[in-house]
Amino acid sequence: MDAVRVALLREVLAGTEWVQATRRFAGTLRGAVTPHGGGLLLVGSASYEPWHLAAHLDDEAAWSGLPELSPTLVRHRVPGGAPAHLAVGLGRLAAAGRGETLLVVTPEQPGSGLLERVHDARRNGATVLALDGGDRDLHALAHDALAAPPPPPDGTDEAPADLDLDTVQHLVSAAAGENSLPAPRRHRRFRDRLARLADGLTAPPPPRW
Repeated sequence: MDAVRVALLREVLAGTEWVQATRRFAGTLRGAVTPHGGGLLLVGSASYEPWHLAAHLDDEAAWSGLPELSPTLVRHRVPGGAPAHLAVGLGRLAAAGRGETLLVVTPEQPGSGLLERVHDARRNGATVLALDGGDRDLHALAHDALAAPPPPPDGTDEAPADLDLDTVQHLVSAAAGENSLPAPRRHRRFRDRLARLADGLTAPPPPRW
């Protein structure tokens, strides 16, 4: 979903709480990963892998100049021969700790096995965020959570049309990369200052009109 489609979707959702809610959650996500220089782990349930969110966050990380938003996709089953960036299994959650952020994304119940791993990650100091269908046990573990609206009953307008978890993920990922400047490279600051000084000393004098 490109920026134009996101903008149009926000227009459709104007007057609802969803534009503000997704921006708030995106702000929490960005605020969790930026001070620590990254460490974002993204995991779904056994039957749902958040591929699209991983790709969108990776794009936003590049476009916004915030590499911290680029996630590591943690998978329940890693097929043989998978490339390194797609070969991270659930064992990675056991190592999650302080300074890292665990984002759980699933439209269904996460399952007791995943909940136990999420609990351990939180106990070890990781920040836990949930983007899901409203599972109470998962929300009890999360520092912040956003639940997509359930499908409305036939013939009612209880939720905006086509607003499901996938759409909410698009809104969150787009908002996560907004209003951001490229992160400064601290180890280059001194060199950058020297380079600017050298440019100023060697530049020809401005013309006099």
